[in-house]
Amino acid sequence: MILKTLTLINYKNFSDNTFEFDSKINCFVGANGIGKTNALDAIYHLAFGKSYFNPIALQNIQHGEDFFVVDGIFERLGKTEKIIVSLKRGQKKMIKKNGKPYEKFSEHIGFIPVVIISPADRDLIIEGSETRRKFMDGVISQSNSVYLAKLIKYTKTVGQRNALLKYFALNNTFNQQTLEVYDEQLHTLGHDIFEERKKFLETFIPIFKERYKVISDGKENINLTYSSDLAEGKLLEILKENQNRDKQLQYTSKGIHKDDLDFQIDDHPIKKFGSQGQQKSFLIALKLAQFDFIKQQSGVTPILLLDDIFDKLDEQRVSHLVELVNEEHFGQIFISDTHPERTETIVKQIHQTYKMIQL
Repeated sequence: MILKTLTLINYKNFSDNTFEFDSKINCFVGANGIGKTNALDAIYHLAFGKSYFNPIALQNIQHGEDFFVVDGIFERLGKTEKIIVSLKRGQKKMIKKNGKPYEKFSEHIGFIPVVIISPADRDLIIEGSETRRKFMDGVISQSNSVYLAKLIKYTKTVGQRNALLKYFALNNTFNQQTLEVYDEQLHTLGHDIFEERKKFLETFIPIFKERYKVISDGKENINLTYSSDLAEGKLLEILKENQNRDKQLQYTSKGIHKDDLDFQIDDHPIKKFGSQGQQKSFLIALKLAQFDFIKQQSGVTPILLLDDIFDKLDEQRVSHLVELVNEEHFGQIFISDTHPERTETIVKQIHQTYKMIQL
């Protein structure tokens, strides 16, 4: 997968800019606040139809303008593909592939495989379980459209069940049969999603551990474990056992929408016991494992976006990271950094063609 050109119109701080890229390494360099991360986010936007950093779509329109357009021309499996994401105030966002709009955005997920490594990834460690579930679901969904469809349906059904529980509380009423309709749906969908997550992690965790071992020079013992209500039994029974609690809370308190991933270093939570360097290495290994998994499942080499990742990594860890991306296994890489000299010194070690883009 190669991004050949990128055109940005009224996207964040870009008024009308077109970039042409090297097929291997491209470096956006310059001072803070001039758009390096925004350029990487635009590439992410083409892959996922949304920003990695700002979920409020309208805030991605340049201040004082009415619309934005992100236009990318890719080379995918020997074929040219044109992807356009656009948004106009008062209208729905649109994603077009080769001039044809998608009916559902979910149909586009996985077509342009992209993996981003960014300081914002620290949310995976410090935030709640939802952030880690989204990561896991995002990796699986890029190569499994059936999983994504079931996940969307499950999320919608949870919302409907929660609305029903609120209705019962508000009207001081209760209907067991109506609730059971939703319970049955959640049970079927939840079981399939749970099994798919387990299957994914069986493949993913060994890849992740190997990546971390190389980055850290094998100095630390890390682990990633999966916790789920469904490990305790069938969801239908769990929902029945917690029915009275759910009626009081007015929402669905158990299910695969409460699953979590536990991150550990030397058998302790990395959130509390990992240094900044260790946490950053953990996150980089997590994302490189995501890269490996997506490439393995889809047969397409993802584009790798490295946003300001050289900060807080010691020289040895940077050296190990450079060795990793020097493998032929990787395809096109985009890097953002505030230090042009540092970036060029590191990039020269990779022995690939590269382009420096000063913003």
